[in-house]
This record gives sequence, structure tokens and C-alpha cells, in this order.
Amino acid sequence: MAVQAIDEPRTLRLRRGGRSSRAGGHAWIARQWALWSRMLTPLRPLDAPRGRATVWDASWPLRREPTSVRQARRLVTGQLAHWGLGHLAETAELLVSETVTNALRHTRGPLRLNLRLCGSRLLCEVEDTESDGPVRGDVDLDAEGGRGTELLDLLADAWGSVRTATGKTIWFELRDGKAGRGEPAG
Repeated sequence: MAVQAIDEPRTLRLRRGGRSSRAGGHAWIARQWALWSRMLTPLRPLDAPRGRATVWDASWPLRREPTSVRQARRLVTGQLAHWGLGHLAETAELLVSETVTNALRHTRGPLRLNLRLCGSRLLCEVEDTESDGPVRGDVDLDAEGGRGTELLDLLADAWGSVRTATGKTIWFELRDGKAGRGEPAG
């Protein structure tokens, strides 16, 4: 009995209704690549900036010491002034101070502060190496701490926590109420 070789096509073709759909196959591959590309890129350690800084994106590693809270406030107010968003500085400074303080108190390992301006939204992120998210607790009226999530609820337009491959990111968003943002000063 002779074995007959079957010539297989070089490209996989999806058939829908008897018609070949190469575009459908390419779209599927593109979607899969987009979903997995973040997982395939090398992780940047938190003791380094997130990536290449752009005009509307800034990132700074923070040391595990109490002076990092003051440094984070200075970095945020300076960057917002550079972007012409000084009117958001007071709120952003308070919320950054709170999120960095919580990261220093409740996590171990390096921290990173990221700011990104997307249209009229300011996104601020504090990355750490602990995967557990923030815990909302009952706080006594005379307690000195424990109101971080309440401050985020009151002052941020949106906030949350996202698990990452290296731990988690606590983020908050402030919207710029002024229309028509120009180029950064300077």
C-alpha cells in the first residue's frame, strides 16, 4: 500500500460560509498579540523609572524611607507646574502623600510613582510589590490614621487598585476642569 503525501497550504485559512477569510485570521492574531504583548515584554524593576519619559508621562522610583513622601509631593507639584496644571497640585499632592505613605507602611520592597496626562485626565499611580489591595476599615473619630480610602473617595474622580506581575498599583484620577490645555511650560 502506497502512502500519498498531502500538500498542506502555507497559511491557515478560516472558512465561513464556504468563503476564505484571511482577514479574520489576521485580526484574530492581532487581537491575541495585543492581549499577550504586555505579558511578553520584560518587567521593569520598581527601583527604575517605568519607561522612557514622554512629554505627558513621568515616572520616578522612590526609596523606602519616610522622606520619600516629601519627595513624592515635590515631584508631583513640580511636574504639574511644568504641565500647566498647578490648580490640581494641592489635591494631587494630598492624595499622592496618602498613597505613598500607605505603600511605605503596609508593603515591603521598592516603590514607583507614575504620572500620566491623558487629555483632560491626570492619572497618578503608586506601584509596590505587595499584591493585596487596600482594606477599608472602620475608623474611630479620634484616630490619627486610617482614612486614606475615604480621602480618595472624596477627592479623586476615580481610583482603584490593580494587581500586576510585580505586585499592585494603586491609582487615582483627577480631571482637569479647565478646557483647552496647551503645551507644557518651559
